[in-house]
Amino acid sequence: MPSVYINRIATAVPDYDVHDKFVDYAPRLLTDPRSRRLFQRMAERAQIEHRYSYVKPDPAPDSLDCDDFYVAGRFPDTQTRMRFYEDHALRLASRTLEKLGLPQGVDEVTHLIVVSCTGFYAPGLDLQIIEHFGLSPSVERTTVGFMGCYAAINALKLARHIVRSEAGARVLVLNLELCTIHLQEADDLEKVLSFLVFADGCTACLVSAESHGIELLDFRAVIAPQSSEQITWRIGRLGFDMHLSGRVPHTIGGELPVSIEAILGAHRREDIALWAVHPGGRSVLDAVASALHLRDDDLRYSRDILRRFGNMSSATVMFILRQMLDRAPPAALGCALAFGPGLTTESMMFRMAH
Repeated sequence: MPSVYINRIATAVPDYDVHDKFVDYAPRLLTDPRSRRLFQRMAERAQIEHRYSYVKPDPAPDSLDCDDFYVAGRFPDTQTRMRFYEDHALRLASRTLEKLGLPQGVDEVTHLIVVSCTGFYAPGLDLQIIEHFGLSPSVERTTVGFMGCYAAINALKLARHIVRSEAGARVLVLNLELCTIHLQEADDLEKVLSFLVFADGCTACLVSAESHGIELLDFRAVIAPQSSEQITWRIGRLGFDMHLSGRVPHTIGGELPVSIEAILGAHRREDIALWAVHPGGRSVLDAVASALHLRDDDLRYSRDILRRFGNMSSATVMFILRQMLDRAPPAALGCALAFGPGLTTESMMFRMAH
């Protein structure tokens, strides 16, 4: 079977930086003064400076956005949020795919995988991409939905299976998340803190047997026992209801020392030069660093993406791999880790092959 590579990666975010606005506005959601103080303290420690959205922030202190998408006492229902997703998804996908180089080479694309957990409609984004860029109508399409932050690794796993079974395949993978359209009007500190980290973003990559870029070596999944309710994502009347327990970093920190040998397979921990760890938040990265005895420098890519873009769900780990593709030395061995519902760790071993 052929070796499989990510040949190139493109990334894009929406137009508006919303992080400072949310930090200023969010205490208004909390009625308890102590919760407000705790939120402000946690926001200062979050190590996030920028998060992007298509929801345009309003400079007025008592208003969250310029278009009254979020109005106190009447946050949008699920239908309104899904219409917003549909109105903006192709726009962000097109921006990303153009940076990847499309429409040049569209005739060579044989498979299309679209990943998202923040919006759905049909005919979907996959068909819109085919029509917009003139891909062949015979392109094989797959949608990976509602898997959360680790979905990009699952999509790469699927792309690798495709190329190994069809050596001439060229698989286009798109990860698109509009997390900020699911803000809830919640008087609960833990829930409001979960909104502090999430952002919008999109990535696209081309996977084939052409031997340049990032070689995909191996994939493994680990499910932490008795942790299924720590990360949940359910469709509610007023959008998608995210629950992100404060116990998640502790669970990840306890599970990784047990599972890391299986994740690394034949490789030793000291052989890993690159750690592409999904930045679910500062506390998640701290837990991984402690559990695996990593140096500060080992998570520099993950912490940089968290600082500059926040947590963009499935797109985030691809932002990290994009930086590594630009900066990491040839032949460097890497391990990607992403965490999500289950509580599941999805992992990918890779090697730089510029």
